Amino acid sequence: MTTLQSAGVLLFRRTPGLEVFIAHMGGPYWSGRHERAWSMPKGIIDHGEEPRAAAFREFEEEVGMPAPRADYVDLGTIRASSAKVLRVYAAETPDFEVDELRPGLFELEWPPRSGVTATFPEIDEARWVPVAEARELLVRGQVTALDRLEQRLATGGDG
Repeated sequence: MTTLQSAGVLLFRRTPGLEVFIAHMGGPYWSGRHERAWSMPKGIIDHGEEPRAAAFREFEEEVGMPAPRADYVDLGTIRASSAKVLRVYAAETPDFEVDELRPGLFELEWPPRSGVTATFPEIDEARWVPVAEARELLVRGQVTALDRLEQRLATGGDG
């Protein structure tokens, strides 16, 4: 099995509790689901692309605006699923807000085996949530990124 390489951006702020910026995945498979249906903005690394560049490209494609300028740190690679690894870049961005979500779109045959192609948003909601809530909302494979972020902050890393 080929392992897919992906990269993502994990924004955080301390308000005073730790919050992270996550997005609800769009499309019919995630519609109506809440827990384990959220993700940090992320996506597949193109052939020859640097992981950091891919993370920022994917953030902009999914959210509809560039990732904020900040001091990003590499939280390393996590096993997001049996077939995917995810490189995570985190930054503290206390003033980041999305005025209007303008997500990228993807096409999917829907309903399955219907021969009809429909267009869906990559994400349908994005917001700041307390890290404890994010632990329940994020797909399981991404929770490790929260552990790494909290560990880095606890050991004196600024993000």
